[in-house]
Amino acid sequence: MALVGLIYLFVYFLNKDYALIAFNDFGGMIFKVVPAITSVFVVMFLVNLFVTSKVIKKYLGKSSGVKGVLYSLLASSFISGPPYILFPLLRDLKRSGMKDSLIATFLYNRNVQVSFVPLMIFYFGIKYTLVISFYIIMFAVLNGLIIGKIMKQK
Repeated sequence: MALVGLIYLFVYFLNKDYALIAFNDFGGMIFKVVPAITSVFVVMFLVNLFVTSKVIKKYLGKSSGVKGVLYSLLASSFISGPPYILFPLLRDLKRSGMKDSLIATFLYNRNVQVSFVPLMIFYFGIKYTLVISFYIIMFAVLNGLIIGKIMKQK
């Protein structure tokens, strides 16, 4: 970080306007990333505070069945943001007993976001939105089943 600061300082002396533009872009990027990272840490904190290993094993563990798939589909539809930010949360859930198949279902179904549905309907129409959402959900479940079988073999 100090090296980047020195580079900004060096560029500032060479071309003040260019350095200010770069610094403003960096500041804008920070203000976009910080809320997403903060929300992930808040969700992780709340999950660790209220969701115990016993609860995860009950609803997302080996004996969760169809309810586990439904919970995974619902959670992935309501949690927004890029999936790589959720990887630490999913790792913690896996350590607490979440099945690999439900993690795969969660990650695949991230494309059906409740916040994007109105936008999809606006741009593509309700018929297209319903059909594509159905296929994404169907393949999310199928993907979860396949990953579950593969991971059992290991």
